[in-house]
Amino acid sequence: MNKINKIGFIGIGNMGNPMAARVAAVGFDLSVYDINPEASATFAAKHGCRVAASLAQLGREAEAVITMLPTDKIVNAVILGDDGVAATLARGSVVVDMSTSDPVATQALAAALAPRGIDVVDAPVMGGVVFARDGTLDIMAAGDDAAVARVTPLLHSMGRSVTPCGAAGNAHALKALANYINACALINVVEAMTIGRKFGLDAKMMADALLPMINGRQHPLEKKILPQVMTRHFNTGMAMGLVAKDIGIAVATAKSIGAHAPLAELTHKLWLEAAAKIGGHLDQTEVAKLWEQASGVTLQA
Repeated sequence: MNKINKIGFIGIGNMGNPMAARVAAVGFDLSVYDINPEASATFAAKHGCRVAASLAQLGREAEAVITMLPTDKIVNAVILGDDGVAATLARGSVVVDMSTSDPVATQALAAALAPRGIDVVDAPVMGGVVFARDGTLDIMAAGDDAAVARVTPLLHSMGRSVTPCGAAGNAHALKALANYINACALINVVEAMTIGRKFGLDAKMMADALLPMINGRQHPLEKKILPQVMTRHFNTGMAMGLVAKDIGIAVATAKSIGAHAPLAELTHKLWLEAAAKIGGHLDQTEVAKLWEQASGVTLQA
């Protein structure tokens, strides 16, 4: 396995800047490129690296090229465009897309570069600018096993963990799903707390009380998905119908005071549907079967 040392970094923005700084700090031979030449020049002067005059020059000098860009369309353009990086990248080099990209577009990029002997690793990150600055991002990595192994030391310069995810596109899919879960959880908590506030509960008291109720060992991933759904034990001791009943109370409470509760209403509808189709007397974790059956998959470990 050839060790990678010459790195080209495209996208010196809010996240790319501190990430590239970590790459420079551990001693990789770094060249940078940004659509804003001033951003590249300022960064290079501060961190002692080179500015590539063009994407073609960046590709010519790099063994691995990192992209940290707003969209997969931009990634595709800088890699495969008429004056893109791929035109000058040597066989055996690796494109590492750390953007939050469409996984289908990532698969297409990998397929386009494979005949040229260029690997694609999608390596999106979890964590914001603060974690990028101190090099503690959590990074997912997908692609050919050997290619992932080659770039893992590079990824470790920017993150505290690197999780292999399988074939190209898988890491981008996982990142999108993680963001979906976080976004859904955010408005879920906001909706519950605004209902409570309208009912007369104190916001700080609710936040303090909810912390031990919904986090850590009480979080559904830790408490229900891992030990019950994935093992197919389905044995928490609470029936699906009772959960549906409790959500119904929350919905009725919201309606009684005129609180906005679209998530609660949809959640109640889905639990009632699961209870009707699967069995309200069965364990609450069997609700997973509503999605499993509709998608034709199971979550069995």
